[in-house]
Amino acid sequence: MTMNMFEQFMTPELLMMPTAPLSMLIPIMLIHHKPRLLGNRMTTAITWLLKTIMLNMTNPLSLDGQKWCKILTSLLIMILLSNLLGLLPYTFTSTSQLSMNMAMAIPLWLATVITGMVKKPSITLAHMLPEGSPTPLVPFMVIIETISLLMRPLALGVRLTANITAGHLLMTMVSTATMNLINTHITLSIMAWSLLFLLSILELAVACIQAYVFALLIILYLQENT
Repeated sequence: MTMNMFEQFMTPELLMMPTAPLSMLIPIMLIHHKPRLLGNRMTTAITWLLKTIMLNMTNPLSLDGQKWCKILTSLLIMILLSNLLGLLPYTFTSTSQLSMNMAMAIPLWLATVITGMVKKPSITLAHMLPEGSPTPLVPFMVIIETISLLMRPLALGVRLTANITAGHLLMTMVSTATMNLINTHITLSIMAWSLLFLLSILELAVACIQAYVFALLIILYLQENT
């Protein structure tokens, strides 16, 4: 009997206890380390990664926006590790759950909006009406821009969920076809396995890109409001 492909996104249980909270805490456990006087290769690599992220992603921000560096860097690393850990066998991908992604997107988006209303209220409200809009269309433009603003956190969460879910579904379908063909059509099975290998490489790239895109969009929203 063919297994339901969406069962892989269900929360696994161990001794009748859900393991989803543990899967969400694993990225934090991986990056936590005790300070040492002498560095090693791991600390050197992490330091280089953090410096690269801050230089390339936070340079466009103002001085007020650069205060968010720790939050944005932690967000990027957490999403990246969650995406990569979800590619391992017998693991749970926490970023494939819309509830978790929205729990990250809504507070961060709301924080950028509140920051803009406190720091630059006139400029923030001016974004609701594009410059040069015809007078009869002013009420409609304000409504459209307001809806666009409210849709930003939904777009953040749905984008990350859809990309992670679609990639995992493709890998599940191709791997199922590979196992079903291995005893009947060995040539087709090898071709399917080759496609699965290429999909795995693509998913590694998608895991990194989606973490970068999520953090980058938060930075763009913050840049508008600081």
